[in-house]
Parts: sequence; structure tokens; C-alpha cells
Amino acid sequence: MDSGLFVGFLLLLSIAARGSSVSTPLVLWHGMGDNCCNPLSMGSIKKMVEEEVPGIYVLSLMIGKNVVQDTENSFFMDVNEQVAFACDKLGQDPKLKAGYNAMGFSQGAQFLRAVAQRCPYPPMNTLISVGGQHQGVYGLPRCPGESSYICDWIRKKLNSGAYTDAVQKHLVQAQYWHDPLNDDLYIQHSLFLADINQERVVNDTYKKNLMSLKKFVMVKFLQDSVVDPVVSEWFGFFKTGQAEKAETLQESTLYKEVSTVHNVILPGSLKASVSSLCF
Repeated sequence: MDSGLFVGFLLLLSIAARGSSVSTPLVLWHGMGDNCCNPLSMGSIKKMVEEEVPGIYVLSLMIGKNVVQDTENSFFMDVNEQVAFACDKLGQDPKLKAGYNAMGFSQGAQFLRAVAQRCPYPPMNTLISVGGQHQGVYGLPRCPGESSYICDWIRKKLNSGAYTDAVQKHLVQAQYWHDPLNDDLYIQHSLFLADINQERVVNDTYKKNLMSLKKFVMVKFLQDSVVDPVVSEWFGFFKTGQAEKAETLQESTLYKEVSTVHNVILPGSLKASVSSLCF
């Protein structure tokens, strides 16, 4: 198991076991190209949690009617519709009515954050983000790096169409594509990420709902070769106007102008530091 995932799992166990003989239910949301029940990924994580925390109820979200649809929807289903689907499913589950903890993997992490902001019932107690791209991405999986002109060329080609209505509506990854070279274009046309990150208008309901979380844990993979920039996993991103130098959450305009203090844990290198975040 990756060390980041292991840290998140340990945090989850400590939270679930604290102060009660009955474990809080756990909701999982998988990443891109995966599905709810893959025995080599989400299926094994569900089984591991059930073995480690006897009696716990674990719901691994299936977005669609079967695992094939679930996998396809991770690429092609409007994210806002996915979030609404998940909210409806959670709201109809009687085992969650008293509250639940949530753990999202990769893009599933920011989707669960949208659930926390938009759907306060049943209440989400703790959100653990494992490699989630909370400020989006501006790069290609396993690309050689910022110095490669090939990476830059492909990225610009993708960016030229990422904010069209058709691409935004039907390609999941375009909905958290974040262009630091054209912030106005991103803010105007991003159907999902710019909304949940409060970059068009400040939605007080989103803020209130996120503040109801007891803990928000973000796990960053220190050797991640997929997410670009990797600091997005800790809510950082490239500084506006360029795509080379990154900034932390605390250095960002988003944090300085919109955020207020709340319980957020940023774990790294097997040690945690407490920071602030609430939109």
C-alpha cells in the first residue's frame, strides 16, 4: 500500500474508533478509469476496511447501474450530474442517516468534497482525500515534465478545446482542467471546479456545509507521476499567469481572500501539520 494511502487509512481508523462502540459508516469514491468493485483496487480497500473495523458499513459508490457504466462514467458523465447521483444515493441509504466518513481517491476526492459542500444530509463527518486534485490539473498523465516541449504542445492543444461547451459537458477531466495562463477563461467556462472552489461567486451554503466537517484530510503522493501539478493534492497550484512555479494553498489568493479557519489536516512524510481551509 502507498504510504499516503496508509496514513489516510490510519487516520480513518482512529476517527472511526473514537468515542463510540459503533463504527461510523464509510463511503468510498474511486478515481478515473476505476469502478466501485474492482477486486484489485476499490474492492480490496473495502474488504480491508471491513476486516480491520469489524461491523463497519462500507459503501463503495457505483455511479450507474453496473460496473461497466461506473467505469465509463468516470470519463464521460457530467461531474455535476455524478455528484447529484451520489447525493441521491447517500440520502436514500438508511444506514447513513446518522452520518458517515468519506474517503475519495484521485478525482473521486474532489467529487466527494462537492458532496460535502452541496449535500449536507446525511452529514459527512470526515473527508479523507487520497491524491485528489482540488485545484485541478494542467498537465498530462506520466508526461516527462514541464521542460518537455511535447508536453507543453499537447497541453495547449487540450486547453484550446477544454472549455468548449461540448468538451466541458462530456469529458470529466476537462471539468477540472485548470489553465493558469488564462484564468478568466477557466473561471468563466469551468462547469465544476470553478464552482466548488468559489471562484465565480462565494456561495455561503457551500462554506457553511464544508465547515460542518469535523476533519478534512488531504494526502499527497510524494512521488506522484500522474497529477500535474502534484501540489494540487494539497490544494496548491501554479501561480496565475505561468505554468512553472507552484504555490501552496496558504500562498494563494483563494486562501487569503476566501478562506476562514477550520479543521484541516495536511499529512505528509508520515507526519501531519494543521492548516486552515474553508470556502
